[in-house]
Amino acid sequence: MNGAQALIRTLVGSGVDVCFSNPGTSEMHFVAALDDVPEMRGILTLFEGVATGAADGYARMAGRPAATLLHLGPGLGNGLANLHNARRARTPILNVVGDHARTHKRLDAPLESDIDAVAGTFSRWVRRSLSPEVVGADAADAVAAARTAPGGIATLVLPADVSWEEGAAVAGPVRVRPPSRVAPELVEEAAAALRSGEPAVLFLGGDAVGEEGLLAAAKVAEGAGARLMSETFPARMARGAGLPDVPRLPYPPEMAISALAGTRHLVLVGATAPVHFFAYPGVPGQPVPEDCEVHVLAEPGEDAVAALQALAEVAAPHVRPQPLEPERPEIPTGELDGRSLSAVVGALLPEGAILVDEALTSGVGLQEMTAGAPRHDWLSLTGGAIGDGLPMAAGAAVAAPGRPVVGIQADGSAMYTISALWTYAREQLDVTTVVCDNGSYAILEGELTRVGADGEGTRAAQLLELGSPDLDFVALARGMGVPGTRATTAEELADQLRRALAEPGPHLIDAVLPRRK
Repeated sequence: MNGAQALIRTLVGSGVDVCFSNPGTSEMHFVAALDDVPEMRGILTLFEGVATGAADGYARMAGRPAATLLHLGPGLGNGLANLHNARRARTPILNVVGDHARTHKRLDAPLESDIDAVAGTFSRWVRRSLSPEVVGADAADAVAAARTAPGGIATLVLPADVSWEEGAAVAGPVRVRPPSRVAPELVEEAAAALRSGEPAVLFLGGDAVGEEGLLAAAKVAEGAGARLMSETFPARMARGAGLPDVPRLPYPPEMAISALAGTRHLVLVGATAPVHFFAYPGVPGQPVPEDCEVHVLAEPGEDAVAALQALAEVAAPHVRPQPLEPERPEIPTGELDGRSLSAVVGALLPEGAILVDEALTSGVGLQEMTAGAPRHDWLSLTGGAIGDGLPMAAGAAVAAPGRPVVGIQADGSAMYTISALWTYAREQLDVTTVVCDNGSYAILEGELTRVGADGEGTRAAQLLELGSPDLDFVALARGMGVPGTRATTAEELADQLRRALAEPGPHLIDAVLPRRK
């Protein structure tokens, strides 16, 4: 058995049976070994950023890692942005990065680079397999490292000759410790803060924003008179009728500061204390008030659900929270803008949908309009590196083939990884993409003002708008095998979204929004 065969068999035996790939010469024995291990599903992407983003979306929904197969240092480099998002989401991913044969490394071939150093910037675990005899054990260790709470990225560097040489053996799975329970004194400390009568916020992230965590948190909040709030971009959040409505901390710094103003106790549950994405002149770096005491109930990686349930028994033992009743917005008519787009999505979102949100500035009202929709999961752009939405939707669809995936996608961000549409078509993934087509990097227009830059001139504007020529998303989609339509009114969007959701396979709707002036 050669190294590649042992590697893939070990991955499958450890629960990793999907590999999003963009291979090259050094990975050809891995590719050939897929025929020997049919349990491993290999999915081709046309760009490494799609492979890494898809692995992110897959693991968020499956609760276990996918693998990526990347070609040398440049291939890894192409996938870095979405590995950054996955790191911030604490997503378990296993990267297999092919490298030159051991005898070739010293020759400094044109594609030679320091893969280990680059991988170390975002991976919690990096190892280079040095012989076929150890590659199976290395792979098992990599899976365990990725799966250990709170989850993270493991990168295994695989020299080409370790793949092709014989003498390898399959290794059994490595046991992974479950998330640790929080100490009882931390539960008591949080309960005391909530009993103080001072304004308190339960700040949720990680598994605390799954169904069980949200119900326990709602019980605590109602019993103690505290507010609930989540991270700005939670990795995966359960939402919809029957669950509490948990607002997210707003992204703009002035709104985030306002949302937490007056809070005297911030109780962190599966989340870290929030900070602004960027520094701004005259604005503090974090929105937490200076006189607010921060309490850590559960660190990321600890059992936040059990911690909330224990807190509920102490702070609100007899409380029954009031969840959201089913409620949908009316389908709007007339001009299509951010709010009417959100209303259409909220009115038509199917039961059990997975909503992938990279709407950015065009998502105004999206959370509000979908709050009482049928139960669904919401995946966010956790790390802020745009271009994750389309790939993440692909991975989510592979992980949950019986559930419809709806991607609400900003136009500028879509172009980073537009080739994900080709993978949708090839794999016939049930993904409906609504492109928020406002013809600009609108989020940067706001940031230009917020940081105090003087950018009123035409040269600055040229770096923020997407016209001249306009992007034709319908043509782009059709060119990659995805049916595409264009909507310019709320009625057209509603009609096209109904039809797309009723038909299996991928669809794209170009929702044309008012252009920025």
